[in-house]
Amino acid sequence: MNKLFATTTIAAGMLFSVSAYAAQETYAIDSEHSFANWSVRHVVAKTTGTFHDVQGKVVIDRSNLANSSVEAKINMLSVSSNHAKRDAHIVKEDYLNAAKFGEMTFVSTKVVAKSETEGEITGKFTMHGVTKEITFPFKVLGFGDDPWGGHRVGLEGHTSLKASDFGYKWGLKPNGSVGDDIEVTLLIEGKRQ
Repeated sequence: MNKLFATTTIAAGMLFSVSAYAAQETYAIDSEHSFANWSVRHVVAKTTGTFHDVQGKVVIDRSNLANSSVEAKINMLSVSSNHAKRDAHIVKEDYLNAAKFGEMTFVSTKVVAKSETEGEITGKFTMHGVTKEITFPFKVLGFGDDPWGGHRVGLEGHTSLKASDFGYKWGLKPNGSVGDDIEVTLLIEGKRQ
């Protein structure tokens, strides 16, 4: 009887462990279909653009988003505002200083599920050599097979940052042409590994 109980307990434990592991899926961020879009005040209007080189991985537990995580990096030199002369200026020391600080990074530390498809993610965000903890809402847009035999996830997140919190001074200049507040929309597509 004890032997049967022990065997059953071990088998159940193994099954539970495998089920818990199987619930988490790892997706590589597809940099060709992922964007970190931004907008910032320019004089009295707004300028918008994107960073199109977004890489990293997303681990998702569909049954419990709280067991999910994200690691991502964004290439600062991939900035595009649809204006080549402006983009060449943005990456220089006056603004992003991309030669010295070539990447932004985000590593999640906590996910709070609000529903089966929405939540809040908290993590360490590093830009311009400064690391801050940030929290922002996200949505799981869906899961599906792609035309090339893979399986994908779509994600969307929104946040706002102050450039001055990360050591950038352009938005603090009196009558400066560029604002301090940056609105960010993350559009992420991941391919299951």
